[in-house]
Order: sequence, then structure tokens, then C-alpha cells
Amino acid sequence: MKKFLNDPEDFVAESVAGLVSAYPKLLALNETPLYVRRKQSKRHGVAVVSGGGSGHEPLDTGFVGRGMLDAACPGRVFTAPSPDQIVAAARRVGKEQGVLLVVKNYPGDINSFQLARDMLDIPSEQVLVNDDVASAYAQHGGGRRGVAGTIVVQKIAGAAAQTGVPLLECKRLGDKSNQATATFGIALSSCQVPGAAATFDIGPAEMEVGVGLHGEPGQQRSLLTNADRVVSMMLEPVVQDLQLVAGQRVLLITNGLGGTPLGELHLLHHVACKQLAALGVEVKRALVGNYATSLETAGASITLTVLDDELLSWWDAPVHTPAMQW
Repeated sequence: MKKFLNDPEDFVAESVAGLVSAYPKLLALNETPLYVRRKQSKRHGVAVVSGGGSGHEPLDTGFVGRGMLDAACPGRVFTAPSPDQIVAAARRVGKEQGVLLVVKNYPGDINSFQLARDMLDIPSEQVLVNDDVASAYAQHGGGRRGVAGTIVVQKIAGAAAQTGVPLLECKRLGDKSNQATATFGIALSSCQVPGAAATFDIGPAEMEVGVGLHGEPGQQRSLLTNADRVVSMMLEPVVQDLQLVAGQRVLLITNGLGGTPLGELHLLHHVACKQLAALGVEVKRALVGNYATSLETAGASITLTVLDDELLSWWDAPVHTPAMQW
């Protein structure tokens, strides 16, 4: 696999610096320890801070901005950020009203953010994101992973924090949106960490069912089939997990894993809408595109969030970040 690189060790720092210089009115860079923050900080209210391994862009750094994250801490590729990064970012953007930490359910992320909370001298709460249905019974022992559903939690909690909602209420909304969200992904290829080998081998006529965002193998290896069947393989466990019934409204995120053309993602979205309509489920809001990626993996995930009036209102609230704005 060919990549545009200088030194693999400098990949994350150079990439993040490029992101910030591309959006100078929105973002500011702290080089040591490394984090990205909003250029114009909130004058008051709860700060929302997230982060995780790099390689998933635009998650998390691309969602820093008004109505979403106040700061994001990028670790090395597929590696948790350090506690020092998190503490520095939280102290920089946090106020006396406190900081809400949005953490993906991976052991490294959990450990780093917990150590950071122990070091912080401002009030803090945490939302643990675990939307990945495929990893519910995985052998890695960490439970359900936090994947594309992290975007939903960051958006809803960030919207609430933007309007001055107190810390415990922001946490409640973050937990509520996480509990209403489920994701399942399928990959057609592996990815290659800069300076390392591919994360798994896969044949030209195979697909990895239930793949993780860090290139983790899925629940099973299956022969590639048509898009209708691929979508049903992703939707069925999500619908079952959320116990969806006719008459409910959902947010549908058809997410590319980094190497899937937008035309294919739109096709998958079209099929998913038809299959949900057949169940009597209304797609009230939708996103299609690359939002939570796994480097150059060819593949996609489907995320559903069950929407009530409260979650819909916060989802619709204004947002202005490099990767999401309305």
C-alpha cells in the first residue's frame, strides 16, 4: 500500500497541523501536548472534550467547533491519546461549569480518560460510547466498541453544552443518545497503518462482517454478495438491538470506512431506506459520507439512532465544524 508520508512517526502531527491550517477561523492547534480546540472558546458553560486514536478522520478532530466539541485529543494511529493530552485540553477549554468527556469503549481510551479525570481540578463527567453491535460478544473482552455512534453523542451533548445546559444534564443527554444508537459495519478490504503491515488478509471475493474501526476482524468472513443482502446483514442486528417497531423515527448514518466511493454509499443508503420503510420505520434524518473511518478500508457501517422529540431537537441544533455544519 502506497501512502503520502514523510516519517511515519510524524504522520499524526503533520496531518493535524494541516487540518487546523485548512480551517483557521474554526480551529486552533496545541502542539505539545497535541490537541485541537475551537478557535473561539465559549465564554461560559460546559466544555465537551473527546479523542481517540487517529486514522478515523474526520472523527474526532473534524468535529471540533460551535455546537459540538470544544477540543479533541488525537492519539497515534489506532492508539489512545495520553492522559497529559486530555488534561491539557480540558484545562484549556473547561470552565468552572466543568467538562464532559466523550470516550469510546476501548481499554486504552478508558484508562487514559480515567487517569485524566483523576488529575483534573475542575468538575468532570464521562459518557462511554458503545454502539457497535458486532463486538457485543467479541473475544477481546472489552464489550461493545464505540464507533460511528460517537458522532451522535458528540453532536447532541455538544449542542446542549453550547446553550448552557448544566454538566449532569449534558451527561444525561449523552448517555441517552448512546443508549438509543447502534452500529454494524462490513469491510471489503483491510487497512494499513503507516509504517506497518495490513491489519488482516482478505480474498478478492470475500467481505469481513462486523469489522471494527481499528481494522479488527469481524464476526465472520463471508463471500461478497449484492448490496440488498449486505444492507440487510448490517440492518438486521441493529434493528434487533434497538428493538425497533413500526412507527418509530430514526437518524440513519450510512458511513464510509475510508475507501468506499460516495456513489456506493448513496446506493447503500437508498437500500437501507427501503428496508426500513418496509418495517414501518421512518428515516427522519440522515447522513451519508465518511464520518468515522478506518484509514483506507473499503467498507461501510450503518448507524441508527431512535429519535424522540428531545434528541431530534438537539440533533437539529446549529453546528459549525470542519466536517459537519448546518
